[in-house]
Amino acid sequence: MKEYSIERQAPWLVGLPESWEIRKVKHFFTVVNGSTPKSSESTYWGGDITWITPADYKTEDKYICSSRKAITQEGLDSCGTSKVPAGSIIVSNRAPIGSIGIAEKELCTSQGCKSLVKIAEINEEYIYYYLSVMSGPLNMLGRGTTFMELSSNDLANFRLPIPTVKDQNAIVQILNKKIAAINDVINKKANIIELLQEQRTAVICSAVTKGIDSTAKMKDSGVAWLGEIPEHWGVSKSQWLFSLRKEKARPDDEQLTASQHFGIVYQKDYMAQGSRVVQVVLGNDILKHVEPDDFVISMRSFQGGIEWSNLRGKISSAYVMLIPQKQYVYSPYFRWLLKSHNYILALQSTSNLVRDGQALRYDNFRMVDLPLVPLDEQRAIADYLNKKIAKLDNIIADVTEQIEKLKEYRQSVISEVVIGKVAVV
Repeated sequence: MKEYSIERQAPWLVGLPESWEIRKVKHFFTVVNGSTPKSSESTYWGGDITWITPADYKTEDKYICSSRKAITQEGLDSCGTSKVPAGSIIVSNRAPIGSIGIAEKELCTSQGCKSLVKIAEINEEYIYYYLSVMSGPLNMLGRGTTFMELSSNDLANFRLPIPTVKDQNAIVQILNKKIAAINDVINKKANIIELLQEQRTAVICSAVTKGIDSTAKMKDSGVAWLGEIPEHWGVSKSQWLFSLRKEKARPDDEQLTASQHFGIVYQKDYMAQGSRVVQVVLGNDILKHVEPDDFVISMRSFQGGIEWSNLRGKISSAYVMLIPQKQYVYSPYFRWLLKSHNYILALQSTSNLVRDGQALRYDNFRMVDLPLVPLDEQRAIADYLNKKIAKLDNIIADVTEQIEKLKEYRQSVISEVVIGKVAVV
């Protein structure tokens, strides 16, 4: 009967070494809930008590020592959170379920985390490693309608494989060594990606503002964000290169969505990728028409540039459409320029209150002067960037895939060791 119960409730624990036991979290830990002081009470915040939320840590970091926000003793006393000692295991119980960390010092948590405070002899690092590969089973215990949440009771009754203390210590020693080695490789590859991203940014900024002819004589553009430009280039007001499209949506227009990752896409295709959007249910009178080759000033352009469209359709009236003047503008070149890092910084400088979600308006766009580049040179720069950035992106994708495989390997190493599939003693 016991074996049957384990097969149903924790099948991954079937076949443990004979000397190991199967126990529950509550046999070794007290589950302590967290809480949040009122955000409107300034006296509750800015103290010296570390207050952890799920956003403050990642499982792979192992130890938790700092938080984005700290509370005062008054804040602590005002709500249901409690200080827990160093060595307590922190488990996020929502958004997401299953992030694990060990408190490096005394701290408290929000209601998004539960703390496991030790009440019996056990190596907390061993339990950390075990729970770090249990996000799947822990998520399956989540309940709720608005959002999924792991209850204290379900966490307290979650089953643990328990080897002898000697074996726990041996497992921790071997995993500390193996995981540190894997993490070192992951970190080195992450550094490579960071350098490649920096190179990508630099290549784009240099090409769109300096050109690709290294022998070209340079001059001061008189525009701060452009700096020096080739001597034969000019500078233009933005509205001379792009006019404003004011046309309302047509009856047969298909709904479009602006995405920093995908650009301008049909809403149905965007949703087919699993992305969510606020769907328009009112009439076309509140929507705007988009033509192929328009540039769309989206609501998040302060953070991600201006999107180029190769589609015809309709889009939210909160967006602004720019029509390129073909005698001066080769759109593939300006597609790179208007999403370049330096240009985005120039856009941000047109507002003294840049915040997430703030809409970029045509007046902001008009405040940033643009380079006036011969059309044949615009084509050459665009072709160069299309090839150069594609190569860099492929390298970044390859290294990213290597990192993901290393993370999967790290999980498999932990999984096999913590349930006794690989002997360490």
